[in-house]
Amino acid sequence: MALRFDGQVVIVTGAGGGLGREHALALAARGAKVVVNDLGGARDGSGGSASAAEAVVAEIVAAGGEAMANAASVTDVAAVEAMVADVMTRWGRIDILVNNAGILRDKSFAKMSLDDFRLVVDVHLMGAVNCTKAVWDIMREQNYGRIVMTTSSSGLFGNFGQANYGAAKMALVGLMQTLSIEGAKNDIRVNCLAPTAHTRMTEDLQGLPLEALGPELVTPGLLHLVSRDAPTRAILAAGAGGFERAYVTLTQGDFAVGPDAAEQVAARFDLVSDRTGEIVPEMGAAQGMIELTKAQKHHNG
Repeated sequence: MALRFDGQVVIVTGAGGGLGREHALALAARGAKVVVNDLGGARDGSGGSASAAEAVVAEIVAAGGEAMANAASVTDVAAVEAMVADVMTRWGRIDILVNNAGILRDKSFAKMSLDDFRLVVDVHLMGAVNCTKAVWDIMREQNYGRIVMTTSSSGLFGNFGQANYGAAKMALVGLMQTLSIEGAKNDIRVNCLAPTAHTRMTEDLQGLPLEALGPELVTPGLLHLVSRDAPTRAILAAGAGGFERAYVTLTQGDFAVGPDAAEQVAARFDLVSDRTGEIVPEMGAAQGMIELTKAQKHHNG
């Protein structure tokens, strides 16, 4: 059955180009009313213009769809709240939020200024927080919502020169984990998308078959993550037509107490690291339960 979004209202941030544009076009083509948000700044976040968002809206309208442009910065709480208010005035609901806006300020950590670190975290992490907070109560009242955070393998696994970007992207995974728990009773499903695509964000990379990394090859994964039958708490990696899932797991580990506990951990670190029987915890408390179970077994002999 085809995924359709008829009657649904979607906000896509950073939708003036690249991945966001593809997401917006695809959602509109499948019946959604789309808010195309884009500050219109440069890749490093400087500048701004509504023209990029307006161009995407024009594409959607020309294809018979319905859309509105918005040039708010996701870091500007008041502007984000005004955007959401405008959407509610026009369409009366918000079903889907795609947190896609981002910038790059790549440098090795030794050479990176704290201002560049702070700005990237502000756009990626706090930008997603600002937008999500602005729609959260609306989705709770509707008893329906789909939210996607755009994470990255740079956050999940690290990447040289991207300490700021990686920290922000992994933080979005933590945000997703908690919001998916808190939103469950109101059918608000929250997921992460980790894309590999050739956009202006990757134009400096060398050695990639860029013709195989079109952003349109990522969007099918996004469509599933925001559909009515979407999962929740999924980290979906996507690129070049490939789709994979990433997990945050916990090993069964080992038990060590006493004055030489540190030496025991060092000596048995391979056992602590053994992935046999590892789990994907339902929530953070699972760690404590595993540890207390080991302690109980030890004390019971």
